[in-house]
Amino acid sequence: MTRPLPQLLEEVSREHFPYPPATAAEIAAFEQRAGWQLDPDLRAFYLHCNGAELIKRGPDCPYRILPLSKIVRARVAIFGRDEDKHGPPSVYAICNVQDGDYVVIDVSQQVDGRYPVSDAWHEAWPDPSYCEKIEDSFAAFLDAALLTRRPSYWLKR
Repeated sequence: MTRPLPQLLEEVSREHFPYPPATAAEIAAFEQRAGWQLDPDLRAFYLHCNGAELIKRGPDCPYRILPLSKIVRARVAIFGRDEDKHGPPSVYAICNVQDGDYVVIDVSQQVDGRYPVSDAWHEAWPDPSYCEKIEDSFAAFLDAALLTRRPSYWLKR
């Protein structure tokens, strides 16, 4: 069972490397630019911190949750091109997990009002048989990442 989001956010602040919080204006500007609304988990996270490095800082950081200004379609993050042949337009990269791999959300789907979180392994992207759902929500993903302290492919429960 996923721990409550406030507890997870407190742990991020206490034991990891959060960036300063996003303002309501920054969130509104992001939602206007992206054309979709943050779900409750993502909104709470970005109001708490506008991205974070989990576990350790710098280039070896296993989870770099992107600030709002860096969130783009997965196909742009992975291939540098916003073309349909490089993946669906509804999938956005929210966390860099090194080597061109990302944790992504699909904003065309929701599970209990939250966007599902998937692994976007760049060699196999966008094949869903390789880029499987990790969790049903950002809070569940964050909980698993904080508990395991290992790369995203270890998060499958």
